[in-house]
Amino acid sequence: MKTTFLPVCVLLLSQLPLHAQTASPPPKGEPTNAAEAAAQKAAAEKEIDAKYQALVSRLPEDQQAWERVLQEQLGGFYLPIHKREKISGRSSAWDFVTDDPKLPRVLLIGDSVSRGYTQAVRKVLAGKANVHRAPANCGPTASGIKNIETWLGNGQWDVIHFNFGIHDRNTPLQDYTGRLDQLVERLTKTGAKLIWATTTPIPDTPDGKQTAASIVERNKAAREVMAKHSVVTDDLFGAVTPHLAEYQNPNDVHFNGPGYDFLGRQVALSIEAALK
Repeated sequence: MKTTFLPVCVLLLSQLPLHAQTASPPPKGEPTNAAEAAAQKAAAEKEIDAKYQALVSRLPEDQQAWERVLQEQLGGFYLPIHKREKISGRSSAWDFVTDDPKLPRVLLIGDSVSRGYTQAVRKVLAGKANVHRAPANCGPTASGIKNIETWLGNGQWDVIHFNFGIHDRNTPLQDYTGRLDQLVERLTKTGAKLIWATTTPIPDTPDGKQTAASIVERNKAAREVMAKHSVVTDDLFGAVTPHLAEYQNPNDVHFNGPGYDFLGRQVALSIEAALK
């Protein structure tokens, strides 16, 4: 009987799993290259924007005006987030606030940490104050100088709780305190009671671009500016420092949910004291 020998490569191939023998096409709709991925992302963003614009067009005029300010102020990172939250019906720090005319008006000014605790402040002060926040991630003092008129708007404020610091960690101290001084002078003209929040801690980074010491230094300098203007200080840095392991995200300037609740309660207490 004649014996047939198959080539070794054929034998080896026959032993491979079926999925390894035949390349599977990508799932339907999945991009096959960077250009397709970019096109899909653009199409998704266009769809979200269309839904957002349609929603905004149905809002009362005062709420439409607020949304226009947000579109101008939130920038390329936060505006897409706001649009997605808005069309999904999720509440956020940048919700339009319908004032109860019997309650005092409070304005929160600050960066993403401030954004994080805004809703906690609103929850604690529900029925006690109308809590608004600036329509932006307020960033460094330079941004404050540029945008403060927009953030203040046309209304009368009873209390303004504000902070600048994390985004000024590399700003020369003289520039930082000089701009803070200008901002306090402008805020004082509103007639509101002012509360300065110390900047919350940040971790060191290996590249040295971010240091914990920079915040300690700027908090000290800011205290001197506030003392000059007799502005009350809400020491968020001191309050949260003993709890960083529990409340701050690892290797991050931001906080977890319980951390923002903790900060929100601290902020609310300082505002309540100012309203007495």
